[in-house]
Amino acid sequence: MAYTDFIAAIDLGSSHMVGMVGTKGPAGTLSIIAYEVENSDTCIRRGCVYNIKDAAGKIVRLIRKLENKLGGSRIGKVYIGVGGQSLRSINHAVSRVLGSGTVTEEVLKELDQDCWQYRPDMLDILDIAAPAYFLDNQPEAHPVGLGCSRIEARYKLLVGRPSLRHAVTTNMAEQTRLDVAGVIVAPLALADLILTEQEKQRGCALVDFGAGVTSVTMYKDGNLAGLYVIPLGSHLITRDLMSLGMLEKEAERVKRTYGNAIWEKDNEQQMVTVDLADGQHSGEIKLSDINMVVEARSREIIENIYARLEDAGVARESGYSIVIAGNGAALKNMREALGERFKMEVRYASVRKDLIADGEMIANNPEYTTAAALLLKGTENCALYIAPEPERPKVVEPKIEPKEEPVVIEVEEKQEEPPVEKKVAASATTTKNRNSSARKEDEKKKPKGGWGIFDLFDKAVDRAAGKVDDMLNEE
Repeated sequence: MAYTDFIAAIDLGSSHMVGMVGTKGPAGTLSIIAYEVENSDTCIRRGCVYNIKDAAGKIVRLIRKLENKLGGSRIGKVYIGVGGQSLRSINHAVSRVLGSGTVTEEVLKELDQDCWQYRPDMLDILDIAAPAYFLDNQPEAHPVGLGCSRIEARYKLLVGRPSLRHAVTTNMAEQTRLDVAGVIVAPLALADLILTEQEKQRGCALVDFGAGVTSVTMYKDGNLAGLYVIPLGSHLITRDLMSLGMLEKEAERVKRTYGNAIWEKDNEQQMVTVDLADGQHSGEIKLSDINMVVEARSREIIENIYARLEDAGVARESGYSIVIAGNGAALKNMREALGERFKMEVRYASVRKDLIADGEMIANNPEYTTAAALLLKGTENCALYIAPEPERPKVVEPKIEPKEEPVVIEVEEKQEEPPVEKKVAASATTTKNRNSSARKEDEKKKPKGGWGIFDLFDKAVDRAAGKVDDMLNEE
């Protein structure tokens, strides 16, 4: 089955990049059609693309894999999610003095336009969260129609280094020859897919444990309270375990199997068999040594998350909660370690069921959740449109019948010869007439004494010659 209307998105993760294609129903619910994964640890570090050419090659392979599942349809453009370590939120306020006026939609649009025109030093604005409005210094969620002397809109600008956008919109597009439909701030999209409106209103923080970075997206009173990206991820735990004499692949396996965010003293003497770095021998390592490394790095990440909550002023908010997502959240006792430090309710992330029509199980897999969130934010049709060739007017060639050469019948004209009898009779008549004339002439020439012998002989010769002449004339 060929698809003609779909959305395509790519999540540029530090350990892997995910490509996903889906469609939206009339109510805006998402149905996932296809998804594919490519390893990205050779071209992306801490959420930032550092090897454009290598990343472009992987994206092209990802697109080809997806197209193989689209029944002949081709992808013309994609949405790309960004979430590098330079990404963060900053505050910006815009105000208007209305005197004794009333807040209208036009006033709010003017405030938004002024905000977009702001250019922070050395930073690029990637997105702007919905503002919080204050009428005469009093918060108001729905200001339209209300009277005040001064209105202030307080924005959260999502900013990053200019290279963050340039890497995907220009360099990447040139290498892949693929249009970028839009750049989406991945942590914001993920929060909209996971957090409910009630959680945002009450106060909630979404913590996404990635391989290269950990993003923290905080909400309070329904508005964005802050977004931070911590340059610490679960891959650091893997690298720390490599210091115990393991290769990276083996260290990752040990982290997933035995890693614990809380050191359990009961298992201090337990031994774990691991493959050593030489690739030929196995060895035993104390489980306590493994957990000492894992807990130390986990505590460092947790403390950095707590510091960001304090910066946003929500660390001690009553009723505030934490939602954890990402592959790093699967580390044993990570939820318990966060709850112990923050003194808050902590739950694992799950996508909102009202937003996913088909593919809920895929979207709940931590590896694919961010890609599904990017699809949900997409609005443009990403299918490649190939204009049909204009129909050329059919030229009806005249049917050429084979020419028949006229048959020329040569008729030999022959003179009709008279019948033999008539010819003979005519000859006889002519001879008779001639003889009669000859006799008359002879009578006239006859001498008086009669014909002599020699005279008769000459006459016979003359007559014979005359007959020959006549015969030649007839021929």
